[in-house]
Amino acid sequence: MKTYTNTGNKDTRSGFGDGLTELGQKNPNVVALCADLTGSLKMNEFEKNHPERFFQVGIAEANMMGMAAGLTIGGKIPFTGTFANFSTGRVYDQIRQSIAYSDKNVKICASHAGLTLGEDGATHQILEDIGLMKMLPGMTVINTCDYNQTKAATLAIADHHGPVYLRFGRPKVANFTPENGEFHIGKAVMLQEGTDVTLVATGHLVWEALEAAKTLNEQGISAEVINIHTIKPLDEDAIIKSIQKTGCIVTAEEHNYLGGLGESVARTLAQHNPTPQEFVATQDTFGESGTPEELLEKYGLNATSIVEKALKVIGRK
Repeated sequence: MKTYTNTGNKDTRSGFGDGLTELGQKNPNVVALCADLTGSLKMNEFEKNHPERFFQVGIAEANMMGMAAGLTIGGKIPFTGTFANFSTGRVYDQIRQSIAYSDKNVKICASHAGLTLGEDGATHQILEDIGLMKMLPGMTVINTCDYNQTKAATLAIADHHGPVYLRFGRPKVANFTPENGEFHIGKAVMLQEGTDVTLVATGHLVWEALEAAKTLNEQGISAEVINIHTIKPLDEDAIIKSIQKTGCIVTAEEHNYLGGLGESVARTLAQHNPTPQEFVATQDTFGESGTPEELLEKYGLNATSIVEKALKVIGRK
């Protein structure tokens, strides 16, 4: 079984910030807009190095999206930054009408996604953003798993023409993907091959899936682990190829089971190869205040839950 080493816990939002800093040096067309959360989004260095290309719009997220759409007309590549809740739910109309409908080259970069922004509570958490964004025609949806991958994705989306939703988080999590690795939009990453069950995970739960695979291996169960960093377009071929080997699948995400990765995978299976599936996700609920660890435990978003669902789905084959 292939093993992965955590090189040290780092927050994914810093991966975005460092990627944006590098883009500022590489690409003069990259501009950044922030809704009064420069420090939280780690956009400080970009602002310091390129004040003429940084726009602090204040707590006016809808205006920020309209400004970003307008900046693309002049050939700029705008990166917007605020919390995931305010990047999607608060401004959905502006994104739909001014960005997606017009196919504007805006990069919507969203930190503090899911439950793990913790103590700020349900009003700041969002567990339906992937569903909101993937339903917009032409919108690319990316959910990265660690610091290295978030930095790589930030660099990659600048070269992709069209609207992108890049989702990442607040807490420090395992950093295990290759440093300076390439990021291919829409291409799943095979982390570990297996024959008994497919574990498909996205975001913070990719590391949890790897930890679950270790536990399953100790029980004599061979788990295949796939990192789905791009929810849309989904790498359907990678999923179908895997389940044709294993015969069952578990999807894991820090998101509502309605509208997220699991639902996209279920549609793929229904269309191409009906297969037993179990979901590790929140169950149609809002979040609450608590530490990231407490919340992931309470809502069943961890390696333990992935193992339980893997054993259950294997029994359904």
